[in-house]
This record gives sequence, C-alpha cells and structure tokens, in this order.
Amino acid sequence: MRDFRGVIAVPPLCRNSSGAFDWVENGKVVQHLAKGGITRLMYGGNAFLYHITLSEYEQLLDWLSGLDPQLWCIPSAGPSYGRLIDQAAILKRHRFSVAMALPCADPRDALGLESGLRRFCDAAGMPTIVYLKEEHNFGADRLAGLDAVARLVRDGVCVGIKYAVVRQDPSEDAYLQGLLDRVDRELVISGIGERPAIAHLQKFGLPGFTSGSVCLAPAQSNALFEACRQGDYAKASQIRERFIAHEDLRDELGPARVLHAAMELAGIASTGPIPPFVSALGEAQCARLEPVARALAAQRHV
Repeated sequence: MRDFRGVIAVPPLCRNSSGAFDWVENGKVVQHLAKGGITRLMYGGNAFLYHITLSEYEQLLDWLSGLDPQLWCIPSAGPSYGRLIDQAAILKRHRFSVAMALPCADPRDALGLESGLRRFCDAAGMPTIVYLKEEHNFGADRLAGLDAVARLVRDGVCVGIKYAVVRQDPSEDAYLQGLLDRVDRELVISGIGERPAIAHLQKFGLPGFTSGSVCLAPAQSNALFEACRQGDYAKASQIRERFIAHEDLRDELGPARVLHAAMELAGIASTGPIPPFVSALGEAQCARLEPVARALAAQRHV
C-alpha cells in the first residue's frame, strides 16, 4: 500500500464523438500529468464514474492495469451497495492495491454502510478508501459514522479517507478534528483541491491533497504541496492564487463538467461528450472558461 503524501490527480475521462472511451486522448491526460510530476491518479467523480456502465467499468480497469506500473492508479466503485458488489467481481480480476468507495446519498446509516463496505472489500479482495463528502455520508448520526469509519480503519478494511467536506473557513472544522481524534492523520487526505489544501496541511497536518485542477497545471500543484511540506505557506498561498479563477468557475458551474471542458479548451486532450445525467457547458460558459483554462495550463514555471 502506497502512502498519501503528495498530490493525487482526479482526472476526467475522454470519450470520442460516439460516447465511447478514447484511450489515445486519455493517454494524453496521463502523459501531461506525469510530465508535471504527478504519478497518482484517482478516477472518480471527475470521470463521472457514478454513471458508468459495467462494461465501461471493465474497459477502464483493463486500461488502468496496462499503464506504467510506476503510476499509482486508484479506481472508484459504487455508490450503491448493488453497484459495489457488481464492480467488486470486476475489481477482483485485477491487481489494484485499493479502490475508493463513492459516497452514497441513498437510504443508509453508519452500521449498514460499515457492513456493506466490509462485504465489498471481501468480494473485491482489496481494502477501500472512504470518501467523506458531507457530514452525513455515513448517516444522520455523525458521531456514529465517525466511529464506523474508525472501526473500518482499525480492521484494515479502510486504508485511507478522502475528506471533502466544504467549509467557508477550512481551518475551522470540528468534524474533521473528530475524525483525526479517531484515526491516524496520515490516512486522511484533503479532497477538495487547492483552495482548502493549505489549511488542511498546515493546521490539521494532513499528508497531501487530491485535485482536479492539477490536470491543467500539474507542476503548479506539486509546487504548492512542496511549499507546504517545507513550511513556506506564504509561497504556497501565492501559488494557490493561480488556481482561484478556475476553482471559482468549478464552484459556480459544477466541478466535473468544468474540468471536462477545460482540458479540451486548454488544448491538453480532446475530452469529448459528457455522459447523460450531466449536461455539458454551453457556448457562453465555455467562452468564460477558455481564457482561464489556457492561462492556468500555461503556468509551467513556479
């Protein structure tokens, strides 16, 4: 099991005009990230894995399994229990070290989710990363949810937590502190991109962060992490400013759909259409995004 120290990219998935995966274009995204020093890839919400078919899921895992073994590829699964179990059978045929369980918004409670995740990991033959996107991801009883996560960690079922609860002030977070009171902070990674990463690393001592915007400017995200590692938070804040315009548009228009369009508008890869249930950006929205995406992608030097 690899550790979570550093930056983990959460890339989009490129599709051709008919909606099928385009592995040549997806390879361009991976190459762009690797060129900027990013070798950890987590495929989840930005890749619209919530809406992927089982046959597409198998294609994705086959492709990820064939990438350079120096890359750490983390697929996601779920979010429903039935989907987790169906995907577990596919995961078991591959040799991933871990798979992230997407957060479920359907009827659930702490004990039920704990039981379901244990069954998923048994079926897949691998541990999971828990994704905390809201305080109630593990049910209405927040403390019971944190206790369930702690038991999963204790028993080796959960080997990491992606923490992505949005706060107006990320340095003030009693729920995150409650999590850190129960589990080793080295297992908790900041999961909301560059904006809250500095507070999460500085105040709470988290080891790293996930990011979608890193797909546009990998060297910049790496530099932000390195500045935090060295305790130079002023420099980290200066670097973060380069991401704010893009992050603002992601917050306004939807993170995954903005990143999907930005990669193409910046000339990094042809991402193609978005799968149904999420609409693509309109012409006027793309006109606002294009200069922002190009400016961020042009930031090649720290």
